Amino acid sequence: MLDVKDAVVRYGTITALHGISFNVQQGEIVTLLGANGAGKSTTLRMLSGLHAPASGQILFEGKDVTKTKAHEFAELGICHVPEGRRIFPQMTVQENLEMGAFTRKGSTSEDLDKMYATFPILKDRRKQIGANLSGGEQQMLAIGRALMGRPRLLLLDEPSMGLAPMIVATIFGIIGEIRDSGTTVLLVEQNAAHALHLADRGYVMENGRIAFGDLAKNLLNDERVRAVYLGESVEG
Repeated sequence: MLDVKDAVVRYGTITALHGISFNVQQGEIVTLLGANGAGKSTTLRMLSGLHAPASGQILFEGKDVTKTKAHEFAELGICHVPEGRRIFPQMTVQENLEMGAFTRKGSTSEDLDKMYATFPILKDRRKQIGANLSGGEQQMLAIGRALMGRPRLLLLDEPSMGLAPMIVATIFGIIGEIRDSGTTVLLVEQNAAHALHLADRGYVMENGRIAFGDLAKNLLNDERVRAVYLGESVEG
């Protein structure tokens, strides 16, 4: 579905991504792991058109989308849930959800019903402004807003950040349901254990490069991942 080849991203004179290459297959959850500053969020921003690569190539479903603009990525079915949620705080829950369908034509009532079935708390809060929601509710709203665009590829950036453990479990359960419903997911997540237990495959990023990748179950048993990202000793 997605094939990134030798992509370089720069912020002025600073190179954030040094020729990264990876792929995501239809129906997978693929996770990107790495320390802060490794380039994970930059990768998602590149894939949603917010930062164009200086060189390299991005293929989506076989089509070259390297020079595609942000709104065109959304129209292609690539939807981004950014780090920090970035909901519209002065809009109601329902208005936020409706904004997620701005690239589509026709009624959104069926999609709203699906979102309220997936996130019942949002139905209860539908007339409240986003600023008054809890952190977990805001994260559900951010994911729901992206799903309103009927994505084929969902980009999730740190969905568990700042959330209580019980809410984190709920969010990861929902991500699994999203994959099971047919949406492919590229997940950036600091909670490596949660991410790898959910994902099919993963890549480890270091200093703007893909250090290595493997099946998620293999990464869970990889000594480098266990020591650095899972907080376990190499001896076990």
